[in-house]
Amino acid sequence: MCGIVGYIGKSKTEQILINGLRELEYRGYDSAGVAILDNSNLNIFKSIGKLKNLENKIGDFSSSSSEKVGIGHTRWATHGKPTELNAHPHLGEFSYVVHNGIIENYKEIKKELEKDGIVFKSQTDTEVIIHLFEKKLANESDLNIAFEQTIRELEGAYAILLITQKEPNKIFFAKNASPLIIGFNKNEIFFASSDAPLIGLATEVTYLEDGDFGVASTNEYKVYQNSFEAQKRDREPLSINRQLAQKNGFRFFMEKEIYEQSEVATETIMGRVKDNIHFEELDNLNLDNIDEIVITACGTSYHASLVSSYLFERLAKVPVRVEIASEFRYKTPVLNKNALFIAISQSGETADTLSCLKMAKEADMKTLVICNVDNSSMVREADFKILTRAGIEKGVASTKAFATQVIVLWMLSLFIAKSKDRIDDKTLQNEIKAILATPSILKIDSKLHEKLKRVSKRYLHGHGFFFIGRDIFFPLALEGALKLKEISYLHAEGYPAGEMKHGPIALADSELFTIALMPKNILFEKIKSNVEELSARDSTIVAITSSKFESIDEFVDDLIKIDEHNHYMFEFFDMMIVLQLFAMEIAIRLGNDVDMPRNLAKSVTVE
Repeated sequence: MCGIVGYIGKSKTEQILINGLRELEYRGYDSAGVAILDNSNLNIFKSIGKLKNLENKIGDFSSSSSEKVGIGHTRWATHGKPTELNAHPHLGEFSYVVHNGIIENYKEIKKELEKDGIVFKSQTDTEVIIHLFEKKLANESDLNIAFEQTIRELEGAYAILLITQKEPNKIFFAKNASPLIIGFNKNEIFFASSDAPLIGLATEVTYLEDGDFGVASTNEYKVYQNSFEAQKRDREPLSINRQLAQKNGFRFFMEKEIYEQSEVATETIMGRVKDNIHFEELDNLNLDNIDEIVITACGTSYHASLVSSYLFERLAKVPVRVEIASEFRYKTPVLNKNALFIAISQSGETADTLSCLKMAKEADMKTLVICNVDNSSMVREADFKILTRAGIEKGVASTKAFATQVIVLWMLSLFIAKSKDRIDDKTLQNEIKAILATPSILKIDSKLHEKLKRVSKRYLHGHGFFFIGRDIFFPLALEGALKLKEISYLHAEGYPAGEMKHGPIALADSELFTIALMPKNILFEKIKSNVEELSARDSTIVAITSSKFESIDEFVDDLIKIDEHNHYMFEFFDMMIVLQLFAMEIAIRLGNDVDMPRNLAKSVTVE
């Protein structure tokens, strides 16, 4: 989740780049940098930390030429720590590049380039792009062809902007599975990862398609795909509402973040899943003596942890215990040195979870943090880290952070299963295939969203909600209830469906709304029986299922139909989206501030 900007024109380039990066800082704030070609002279500025550090470095610099070209980048570290050397733009002898995404085959490319005597300065995957381009130019005088040959060798996701002193009035660009937009205003051309940096500068925009590459100069731009036959890309008027642009046209940041889950899932998976599961961050983790996993977290992260407990035990055959951090830190727990201790936090600053992590360190346990923020307190404290790459969530109620945590934990369960030789190749490949398909599952059907908008108006009263599920759908029920509580302020509880008859069913009546998660692939008949019991007590039932309506018609009041799937994790993510949208639409109808619910904060840094 990095952000890139570019500019060709006569205005103050450094200010345009800085302002653009400011709008994209939510996509990454580990480091930032800009490169400006001024009369063919290169001016490059890079800094670690927040964007203000880069502004201080630039100081009073002002480009002087009439025609200016510049590129900029704000980084969310994936390969290499947040340092100036790892910050973009990356340099060759005479060319400079910024990149958002992950080059999955960078190690192979880097090895070949090193054979040619090229010395790499950074730890990043991005640096291979610039050296590969300059290598191509050694045998090909046409820069367009050299750039096209470079792009053809890259595997993975990328949005790339490249400038070179060989043709200092141009920007070469390419897009695949990462966002890249071109903006236009008279003789000026702009590039950005989203609309927001272009507001007030460009009047029209073109949204590039996957596989597009090309070159832009002051007076023109050309887009290509599989050959050098120019492709037509429509221009659209650009909104002048900056707040709307920041939300990409959505009503709330939470809504935008729900819709972003497909994109961030791709970011989470990139470079980690191919024919196998590989976490570069865990290369030095020895799992031989690990006989237990202990996980601690709070809130939504706790629910993701509970989901993973089923996956670790099912796939990796490793016993797992999941602890609420605020309880664990005070219970005088028995800590096993042969256990892997995993702390999970969106911010990496959650006070209770951080305290538990320190306890584990003192007990000489191997520690791993799963977090969304590099260089956070937990990341610095732990032996190992895995970043979820969800990008910044502005909505207080977590959505995409939860999705990416679950995906990371799913991948980690397979990584451990393979490392300990507890999974057969067929099962592993089926799971990998499912993980790679997950971003497509997270794409939202507009018809489903419209139905949830209509259904929500029937659930604004009553005396509460039960969310029920079994297996991994029990923690999803907990998460669905939490989302509703957080933003609607209605009472909601999540329960294992089989526990209803052990007390909670006493509350059942027509004003108690039951949200039943009914996956076709896990324990469908069992939860169907639980739902029938509630229906017999006159509870109002909303079923979320891929099953045929006829099988549950007798006792369901509202049916939310998801696509039929052959894997329970697909059903999980489909139902997750339904629960997020359902809670949001109820809250909107009640007139609540969805992004900033009362009494809550995004990062709980106190007890």
